[in-house]
Amino acid sequence: MTSTPHLPCPEPGWVPVDPFPAGSADGSFVSGATAAVDRTRVAYYRQATSDHLFACVWFGPASEGPPDSVHGGAIAAVLDETMGAACWANGHPAVAARITIDFRHLVPLGFSGRVEAWIDHVERRKVSLAARLTDADGRVLAEGEALFITLLPEQLRVAAKRRASDPAGRDQAAETGSA
Repeated sequence: MTSTPHLPCPEPGWVPVDPFPAGSADGSFVSGATAAVDRTRVAYYRQATSDHLFACVWFGPASEGPPDSVHGGAIAAVLDETMGAACWANGHPAVAARITIDFRHLVPLGFSGRVEAWIDHVERRKVSLAARLTDADGRVLAEGEALFITLLPEQLRVAAKRRASDPAGRDQAAETGSA
């Protein structure tokens, strides 16, 4: 049985954004089209006056961990993607090197809430971030800290070339058995 997700309405002044460099992340484990069926739904927003990235999130029945609660890995994945998206949205094409998640409270299945992610500081290629998952009352349910590393221009060129030759990004990995 699939419950109908309800994403919290964005705050006044929030503008919908797609923070990913190649457009929609339909294949994303967290926010892609297949994730939206029963696992998670995520919608990203920005404010003109802030460099923070906001996400409205819903955790469905396929995100279950402890009975009637969201799996910690699903929460961590949403915080990870939102922090990464904050990097890209702020001009830092980067990937995660380290992520730490503190779980404050169990998150019930069918939960709708918000994630806020921001860059704490940048030191050369190192981008330090923080994020938090909150309920409608502002109670913090989980917090994350992360270190992301900015990709080198050559890494970006290779990724763009791969995506251009195989937009789905799956054919080559399937043929070679690599991930």
